[in-house]
Amino acid sequence: MTSSSADPRPALQAKASALRTLELERAGIAAIEAALANGLGDLFARAVELILSAPGRVIVTGMGKSGHIGRKITATLASTGQPAYFVHPGEASHGDLGMIQAGDVILALSWSGETTELADIITYSRRFRIGLVAITSNGESALGSEADVCLALPKSEEACPNGLAPTTSTTMQLALGDALAIALLEAKGFTAQDFRVFHPGGKLGAKLTFVRDIMHRDERIPRVRLGATMGEAVVEISAKGFGCVGVVDENGQLAGIVTDGDLRRHMRSDLMAAKVDDVMTRQPCTVTPEMLGVEALEALNSRKISAMLVVDPQNRPCGIVHLHDLLRLGVA
Repeated sequence: MTSSSADPRPALQAKASALRTLELERAGIAAIEAALANGLGDLFARAVELILSAPGRVIVTGMGKSGHIGRKITATLASTGQPAYFVHPGEASHGDLGMIQAGDVILALSWSGETTELADIITYSRRFRIGLVAITSNGESALGSEADVCLALPKSEEACPNGLAPTTSTTMQLALGDALAIALLEAKGFTAQDFRVFHPGGKLGAKLTFVRDIMHRDERIPRVRLGATMGEAVVEISAKGFGCVGVVDENGQLAGIVTDGDLRRHMRSDLMAAKVDDVMTRQPCTVTPEMLGVEALEALNSRKISAMLVVDPQNRPCGIVHLHDLLRLGVA
């Protein structure tokens, strides 16, 4: 009896299908790039200007798969400093039109531009002079022709072999929505610090935490004065538990640092009577309170140390940050 091996054809077919899908969706993105380099780019800039000039929110709407993409665009806009809200077109016709106010701008998604459920939102926007930006593949459609700005996407082949399931088309809608969100972010000068306001939790929040938020302060800072003995320095290192002690001058400015490593390197019988001035490392590496936690972690890792003093603009120790604090926070 001979053992038969598994038929490799299904695996090969699945791989070929995945590659074909990605190639078609990549072609859709490339088509947008080409369009933006031509007439679509000017319309895109007008859409950005319309949203920036509006005092209200961006009201995103769409039906079916376009609606799902719209919800993601809404979340991206909101998290990058542009107030946004998703209104389902079906619910809009049954009272949710009241969520759309003067000063808002509507961003409507429909690949065909003829989505029946959008009719009431379109009519409402025209009646109350609410800005309307359309993302569609048909600029001559009911949606496209009524919009203040129509971002007409080039038609591209769907990855679905039947040409029915929205695949390439939704990828293109999502990509243009991301482009819109980032253009608005950059126009507003939205910074990493601003981003943290909307992302206080999770990994992103941890990475955007400032050193000032996690550093140990006041009496927890290990420090001795110039002229102190190494015996005094060792007591301070042991009491504070950070494996180091900062050495400050008469003005409270950081003059150097003594670490556990310095103790090992200078170990001798009379070390405890020696002055810290003769043992300390001068001009030690430090961080500032305004530095991001992820930057502090990088500084610690690059120097293969576990703690670093935090100094103010006058080079006075105002805190100390430890590797374990950053790891507990989830910065890594």
